[in-house]
Amino acid sequence: MLPAKRGYGDTMHTNDQTLATATFAGGCFWCTESDFEPYEGIVEVIPGYTGGHEENPTYEEVCSGRTGHMEAVQILFDEKRISYEQLLDVFWRHLDPTDPGGQFVDRGAQYRSAIFCHDEAQRETALRSKQALQDSGRFQRPVVTEVLPIKHFYPAEDYHRGYHKKNPLRYQLYRKHSGRDRFIHRIWSQQMSDDSQRFSKPSDDLLRQQLSTLQYQVTQQEATEPPFNNAYWDHKEEGIYVDVVSGEPLFSSTHKFDSGTGWPSFYRPLVPENIVERSDHRLLMVRTEVRSRQADSHLGHLFDDGPHPTGLRYCVNSAALTFIPKEHLEEKGHGGFTRLFTSGRPDTVTGDRREDHLPEQD
Repeated sequence: MLPAKRGYGDTMHTNDQTLATATFAGGCFWCTESDFEPYEGIVEVIPGYTGGHEENPTYEEVCSGRTGHMEAVQILFDEKRISYEQLLDVFWRHLDPTDPGGQFVDRGAQYRSAIFCHDEAQRETALRSKQALQDSGRFQRPVVTEVLPIKHFYPAEDYHRGYHKKNPLRYQLYRKHSGRDRFIHRIWSQQMSDDSQRFSKPSDDLLRQQLSTLQYQVTQQEATEPPFNNAYWDHKEEGIYVDVVSGEPLFSSTHKFDSGTGWPSFYRPLVPENIVERSDHRLLMVRTEVRSRQADSHLGHLFDDGPHPTGLRYCVNSAALTFIPKEHLEEKGHGGFTRLFTSGRPDTVTGDRREDHLPEQD
């Protein structure tokens, strides 16, 4: 966990790298944490409080609005894998930057949006990014998100950390009714429409012709393939995995690890926006099903027993995937992902073999 107070220009050193710090306020920090966490290069996301005048505030004190603090997240990231500009792009796409009085159902100054800069370079980059968003014409109202210097950041109480994973049903219910996702879809729908056209789902008749029996049963009928007897469970080649139905990019070999379950396992998605999570009540326990956004293919399930840095395990059926080797990415229209496979980067994360307690996929 980050120390309670961090200031201008802070960095953190680990055994093998130097990580930079960014801080954003985007309304409810449960949502902001979950929005940032899946991205490649983000090592840690800490919910907390900043921008106010009281030391070591509690959640109740911040919610009262009397401390001047905002709910925020502090992000530890590897600049060689994700840039500050890319973090800003993620930030803008997950909030309403034109709202000066809060975010969605959460009202009050403690929920307003802000970018807290750790040095002059971040401040200049944030101001340019804010102006570019204003000039884009995407919003009819002015972009009012503040760009401020960071002073002190206070991590929130432990029960707020990873709230979306600890309390998935309650979080999903809150998120659904907050209006956040409806707003995001409306504002960024053109880009989503472009993706929908590029990665469209064929008719059912065509799918039955194009897919094998197992591929059809898995993606269209929520079947599960046998463990240790599928194409990618121990596949180690460098490249990306796309939806077998639509071709939309889903996972990367750089995020793949050996879970010991006999199914392909990933600790984060390649493109988080292409993954849809749903509650699955088909067994006695409630699980989180994962599906592709454009094709609505059943992929597998999400568990919270994965490795560092996310602690997640996307347990996916090989039959739902098509693999594209790194040397073929350009010709297949995915050239933007070739940067993932530069020399010196790890291909996978090796997890412990924990067959004795990992839940079965189906």
